Parts: sequence; structure tokens; C-alpha cells
Amino acid sequence: MLLPACSSNPISLTPPTIAPAEPAVSPADTPRPAGTVRPLAGRATGAAFDTATGILAVLSPGPDAQAPATVGLVGAAGRPSTVLTLPGPASALAGDGRGAAYLAGHGGYFTVDLATNDIKRVDVEDSADTDFTAIARRGDGIVVLGSADGAVHTLTPEGTRTAERAKIFARVDEIVMQGDIAVVLDRGQTSVTTIGPDGKPQYALRAGQGATTLAADPHGPVLAADTRGGRLLVYGVDPLMLHQDYPVPHAPYGVAGAGGFAWVSQTASNTVVGYDLTTGIPVEKVRYPTVRQPNTLAFDNKSDTLYVVSGTGAGVQVIDHATRSR
Repeated sequence: MLLPACSSNPISLTPPTIAPAEPAVSPADTPRPAGTVRPLAGRATGAAFDTATGILAVLSPGPDAQAPATVGLVGAAGRPSTVLTLPGPASALAGDGRGAAYLAGHGGYFTVDLATNDIKRVDVEDSADTDFTAIARRGDGIVVLGSADGAVHTLTPEGTRTAERAKIFARVDEIVMQGDIAVVLDRGQTSVTTIGPDGKPQYALRAGQGATTLAADPHGPVLAADTRGGRLLVYGVDPLMLHQDYPVPHAPYGVAGAGGFAWVSQTASNTVVGYDLTTGIPVEKVRYPTVRQPNTLAFDNKSDTLYVVSGTGAGVQVIDHATRSR
């Protein structure tokens, strides 16, 4: 469906929604997780692996909406993890692969230098009362923010003002990038929508019965977990098109992908499954037992390392040579 930019079009009105899907409550008794588990406290909600520093950044919001969030930095084996406390709450995390992490906050966002641990607060003009709930960084360096009131803010190159605002969502729950095209997830509408380099909406598709998470392969498709419908959805973005729709049982939630490979966590069984996408239909290649509540995944394609982050504080699971059958 093409989304006209005209503000008088009915698509610009607040859309009807359904109750957003959620991960299953994972069982406490599970097999020993594959690989190794690095301790990291906090109920993680986001993670991003940084290629430049070899660090996994993990976001854990505070105990309430006003409490400062923390960012856990998990490096190579043998190096202790570091936990940074932000000077305020944060609700979403994204990386640029070049040594920085970006975190959405109230009225602006934070940047974290992963090499020096320096934290910087960036206020967005005219958005002091906006709760930003999603964040991504385009290939050209421009930051894109999503808000609780359903708007996508494409910022100016200096990152302090909104250059274009598209308010067509019930809520912006997640944004991932494919080059300079943003892909937006609205859980209440269970939809995915592309935002072009000009900051204007392009296309939108319904995403199963209850899509919950997105992941972007830097050189491939965008993945979505349809948790309520039990599906892995695979999209192309230029134009937005559903290429593959495959059943995944046990409440799929966390997704990650690179190099034609897709990872999906099954929260009802504490399992992660790896699928080869290159044959036209997902083909299961490997599966591993995980830490409890495997809500968040990140993947380092260069070293073939999969990170599974617990949503209950059970740590970060590190699976080396993850795509190889064992």
C-alpha cells in the first residue's frame, strides 16, 4: 500500500489498533545453555554488536519510567563487562558499527562512545515533551527517532532538529535501517512501513497477527517476528515486499540476521534457531538451548558469533561459530 504524504489523507489519522503481542514467559527449568554465559544484571530490552570495537552494547531500562537506564558493555572473553549509567531514562538502542551507540530518551537521545565510555546527551529542538521510543542511524549518518505518540522524526544532519515528521502510527515501537530507508514497526497496528530518505512514508504492509521485533541484515532482507501468529517474516524494502513467511512455533520474539542467515528465539522453550534464507524458503540449520527469556539477539557476522541476551537478568549467552552444525 502506497502512503501519500498529504496530511488530509485518512491514513494520517490515528489508526485502530489491537493489543500488542508479547513474548512468552519462558520456563525456569531449561537445559544448559550452549556456548558460554557472561553475567550481566538487568532486564535487557535491546542490544547491538559494534564491529569497530568488538563490544556488545546492552540496554536495560530502570525500574520505572523515570529511573536512569544502564548500558552494559560486553567485550571479548577474559575482559570484564562494564555497566554505564545514563543520566536519564532510555527506551531503545541502536548502533552504527563504528564505535558508537545511540539511545532514545525523553526529549532527545544519548550517544555513547564505546571506546571511551563517554556519554553525551542530545536534545531535539521542539521535542522537549516527546517520549522517543525507537531510534536508528541511517547509512548517511542521519538519526531517525520514533515516538510514543506515533511519529517518525528524521533529524537534520547535525542531529538537533527535526527535518521531517511523519505522524501516521499509533506508536513507533522499533526502527531498523536498510541503507537510508527506515523500516518502522507499529505493534498496535502489527504493521511495517518504510520511510524514505526524504523522511516521508513510502509503503506499508500488515505484519502477521502480532509482530513484535525487527532486525535488518546490512546487505539483505529485514526480518520480523510475528509472535502471536508464530511466523518468521522476511521483507525486501525497495519497494517493501514480503518475500518469505515461515512458521516458527513457541512464541518467536528475538530476531537477528546477516549473510543470508536468520536467527529467531523461541521464548516459550528457551531456544534459538538458525535458518538459511538463501534457498527461497527458510531452512533450519542449527538450534541451541538458551538462557532464560531469550528476548534479544545480536549477531557478529565477521566472527560468526551469536549473542543471546536474557530478559530476566540471566546474562548474555555467547555462541561461537554459531552457524556451523554441531
